[in-house]
Amino acid sequence: MVGRYYEEFEAGETIEHARRRTVSEADNQRFCDMTMNQQPLHLDAEFAAETQFGERLVNGLYTLSLAVGVSIPETTDGTIVANLSYDDVEHPNPVFHGDTIRARSTVTDKRETSDGERGIVTMHVEAFKIVEDGDDVLVCEFDRTALSKKRPDGDAGDGE
Repeated sequence: MVGRYYEEFEAGETIEHARRRTVSEADNQRFCDMTMNQQPLHLDAEFAAETQFGERLVNGLYTLSLAVGVSIPETTDGTIVANLSYDDVEHPNPVFHGDTIRARSTVTDKRETSDGERGIVTMHVEAFKIVEDGDDVLVCEFDRTALSKKRPDGDAGDGE
């Protein structure tokens, strides 16, 4: 387990996530199949070629899910009780097959539950398409609210 307990989150801190993922055509196809999303813009190369994008787009819900997935090791891996919400989701730019995605999370709020036994942490998550010139492109952003475990009694933590 490498995730953080409630006490280890600090409002205002930004976490650059180490994991990245290059999205393949197979990733997009499988996600669309699993979710029964048959939108031709995601699946039909000839259809997509006639759109303003000129090629198939990666499913936006896959992009959101990927951003959550790459953020988990440094945030909630093993310390989460539940994801409570995903709010204010935006997709300002498209993702295409072959794009590599990275993410960062900024802790925007934290508070104890009314019983004081757990904590609620809200993070603003941003996903970026990595580009060669180093000026990465924002492709998805949203607020994620998680119900987090508190550090077990007697575990002082080591700050790592």
